Amino acid sequence: MSVRRDTLEFLYEYGLFLAKTITFVVAVIAIMIAIASSAMKQGGKKGELEVTDLSEQYSEVEEDITHHLLSKEEFKEKEKQDKKAAKEQAKLDKKASKTGEEKPASLPRLFVVDFNGSIDAKEVTSLREEISAILTVAKPTDEVFVRLESGGGMVHGYGLASSQLDRIRQHNIPLTASVDKVAASGGYMMACVANKIVSAPFAIIGSIGVIAQVPNFNKLLKKNDIDFEQFTAGEFKRTVTMFGENTDKGREKFVEELEETHILFKNFVSEHRPSLDIAKVATGEHWFGTQAKDLGLVDELQTSDDYLQARAKSHKLVQIKYATKKGLAEKFSKAASLSFDAVISKVWQNNRIFPS
Repeated sequence: MSVRRDTLEFLYEYGLFLAKTITFVVAVIAIMIAIASSAMKQGGKKGELEVTDLSEQYSEVEEDITHHLLSKEEFKEKEKQDKKAAKEQAKLDKKASKTGEEKPASLPRLFVVDFNGSIDAKEVTSLREEISAILTVAKPTDEVFVRLESGGGMVHGYGLASSQLDRIRQHNIPLTASVDKVAASGGYMMACVANKIVSAPFAIIGSIGVIAQVPNFNKLLKKNDIDFEQFTAGEFKRTVTMFGENTDKGREKFVEELEETHILFKNFVSEHRPSLDIAKVATGEHWFGTQAKDLGLVDELQTSDDYLQARAKSHKLVQIKYATKKGLAEKFSKAASLSFDAVISKVWQNNRIFPS
């Protein structure tokens, strides 16, 4: 009787534990569904442009450093000279307006845009808004500077991103792409659109190639007596499949499609950088910045910080960023997406990029 009672108590406690676990799992799933639904409803919400005066930021930094380096007397003297210079400039401007003389031309503007690309290039949504905004005010005397970071991804996503940058070229506005870390595959497809590419010495450049990997579980399904049926219309509607049995003809067609995509990629790069020996660089390999410069993949070895500081005296630096206000659901979704991208990027780097 004692053994039976103990068995019943165990089954009761186990059943209670199982019920609590199921309830918890169902609650978590319900919360995730609610969050996803909320995110979808807010998907149509428009964002807004954030305009930052980088020139002012550089001036403030310079003033702060100067303030700490100079003595009180020296700093007061500098302030006095700055005020005197400002008054004299104001007088000249006032005199010019009275006499009808032309005012000194304002500094050309350098518009700064950041693109940190993911595998599906979803950032192109913001990029198109930023470029559209710039094109409404930019002149041929201005310049657009793109700080580009991407290891590549889906062809159609990066094709669209490259086309967005090409809009700037079509308006005869100088475009410079800067790579501090990596512009490979689709990332380099974007970079090559620019009039000039500047790269940090150890940035990863190139990888002009196409890759596709498809796991196949057909043998596993057969081993477990699981049938998989797929119906298509058109001989090559589905060349390779994850669950069905792939044929040699299907594989050949799939490889043919990859080769065609590679040819389009090479033609695109050749069109924008005609001096390149495309046969030499379009092997799928990647190079560091110093090597890439020797091959003609980049034009200058320079970090984005150096480039902007050099332009700060001759240009008005303006950063343009398109941002949307994110609710709780969107923040949760973005955090999950960033975590996934981080894991994938880590795996990609461990397999493709190997500094020792």
